[in-house]
Amino acid sequence: MEIKKQIKELVEAAKIEISKIQNMNELNDLKSKYLGKSSPFASLMAQMKSLSNEERPIFGQVVNEGKSEITLSLDEKRDFLEKENISRRLISEAIDVTLPGYEFAIGSKHLVSKTIEEIENLFIGMGYSIKEGPEIELDKYNFELLNLPKGHPARDMQDTFYISEELLLRTHTSPVQVRTLLENGGNKPIKIICPGKVYRRDDDDLTHSHQFTQIEALVVDETVSLADLKGTLLVLAQHMFGKDRQIRLRPSYFPFTEPSVEVDVSCGQCQGKGCSMCKQTGWIEVLGAGMVNNAVLEATGYDSKKYQGFALGMGVERIVLLKYGIDDIRSLFTNDLRLNRQFK
Repeated sequence: MEIKKQIKELVEAAKIEISKIQNMNELNDLKSKYLGKSSPFASLMAQMKSLSNEERPIFGQVVNEGKSEITLSLDEKRDFLEKENISRRLISEAIDVTLPGYEFAIGSKHLVSKTIEEIENLFIGMGYSIKEGPEIELDKYNFELLNLPKGHPARDMQDTFYISEELLLRTHTSPVQVRTLLENGGNKPIKIICPGKVYRRDDDDLTHSHQFTQIEALVVDETVSLADLKGTLLVLAQHMFGKDRQIRLRPSYFPFTEPSVEVDVSCGQCQGKGCSMCKQTGWIEVLGAGMVNNAVLEATGYDSKKYQGFALGMGVERIVLLKYGIDDIRSLFTNDLRLNRQFK
């Protein structure tokens, strides 16, 4: 039959073109050319309506066999192209595991935040709990209940930001201690630390700031002694500055503690021999402390004949300067990322 010869020629021509295909676009174009609505097979199928009933089945079978053969060749070529594409991608996207990895810039905690957490973790490990309070405080809690009545000359030690006659920005975190003493009703032991921001009318320079962070500790119980305070201070100093550090206590004056002490730690730069950092003394002042004044205990409802306690307070930024060898407190507040990156 003439139709068989025609179909055979179409199939052979299609297979030759299929063998030359290089990509999926060419494959889709060729499929449309031979099997689409305007293809030779579409024209042949249109001729069926002019055939007799006896010729149609034979004609249709021959045409469909030709279409099936071309479709099979197209599918085989598609599989080949897909596998070839995957192989090319595997080669081009291969990872050389011997190359150094990428360095991802990961942020780090600010030195002040890091130091606060370090101190908090130390005291929590010793059984302390953390207490916080308002930064806008009443004169009553910031001064009066801490044995600093109005007109007391020691108020001049803390140049204060007043909002009104009775309202101020707290100059220390001691009001949190007072509030805790009052909450406990005068008959419960206390073991707390109080971290937070404080404010004083200081001129900003190398070692002073009008806003800084303070952490204070308070312990009140029936058997607390100065020896307990000294032991706590030694643990704190050695944890923050090194196991080889020593401390010394010098007499001082704070209205809310009696006796009061200034705490020095041995200089890590010269190992106590004397250098420019410690002003040739071998010691560096780090914080103030003392036994809680009986007047403070009585004012907050505690019987000073039964209870006694100790308190200590430190400026976190000062600890940071000493621990990391930074010479200007203002560096901590300039948002210069290079400062933190040095101490990752």
